[in-house]
Amino acid sequence: MKTYRPTSPGRRQMQTVNFKDYITKKDPEKSLTYGRKRDVGRNAHGRVTVRHKGGGHKRLYRDVTFSFDKRDIPAVVQSVEYDPNRSGFIGLVAYKDGERRYVLLPKGVRPGAKIIAGATAPLEPGNALPLKKIPVGTFVYNVELKPQSGAKLARAAGIFAQVIGNDAGYTMIKMPSTEVRKVHEEAFAMIGQVSNDEHWLVNSGKAGRSRWLGIRPTVRGTAQNPVDHPYGGGEGRQGRGLRRLKTRWGKPSGKGQKTRTPKKYSNVFIVSRRKVGKDRNSIQ
Repeated sequence: MKTYRPTSPGRRQMQTVNFKDYITKKDPEKSLTYGRKRDVGRNAHGRVTVRHKGGGHKRLYRDVTFSFDKRDIPAVVQSVEYDPNRSGFIGLVAYKDGERRYVLLPKGVRPGAKIIAGATAPLEPGNALPLKKIPVGTFVYNVELKPQSGAKLARAAGIFAQVIGNDAGYTMIKMPSTEVRKVHEEAFAMIGQVSNDEHWLVNSGKAGRSRWLGIRPTVRGTAQNPVDHPYGGGEGRQGRGLRRLKTRWGKPSGKGQKTRTPKKYSNVFIVSRRKVGKDRNSIQ
């Protein structure tokens, strides 16, 4: 990690990833980038559906592929690059057939490394295999939920899932959230752990850096008015006055409250629910 001299209050606590140790190329591949308007928390009707998003620096979008459609075609990693749209590092890979793509890189893979996707690929970081071909106990990332659907799970910096068993056409994987779920055994996953595992150690140092990232302030419910939040109002500071935590809309939230939709479509694939609150920290 990179620390700074305390030349200002914001610099005093600031701590960032030392990108010079990892990044090998500064400018992105022009053919794989394009401009993209960010949704900043709004839906198709323009209404805010996710709060605390907006503003931030303009970003150039890198076209990162999460599909595994190039089977049994070896590729060479040409560079390790920073992507402002995600926490992990991306890599420019050149396939033997001449095509170049961006992929999400695992920890430890450097330029010159060879990667391949296929049922007979070796068990090395960056290679992609069907879950049924991956031994129990292996760390994986970029996991598909359904065959040929593209990777959806375990894509954040430093994250990995773990294969823990196979049964009746499904592979059981333990998610970073401690949830154990079944995924179709023909779905692909990449071997390893997502790069930039020091990301969780970053200390912004000041509020302004969050605004650069497009994160707007979060106001405590107890500091709001009664019309805006169930905890609002009162003269001076007030306690919650309720047995259980709730959101602005009266739904349960945090601290051990179950927030998952009771009849969610994926319930049949959940083997073990994720641990929440204090219990989660005790899970190894």
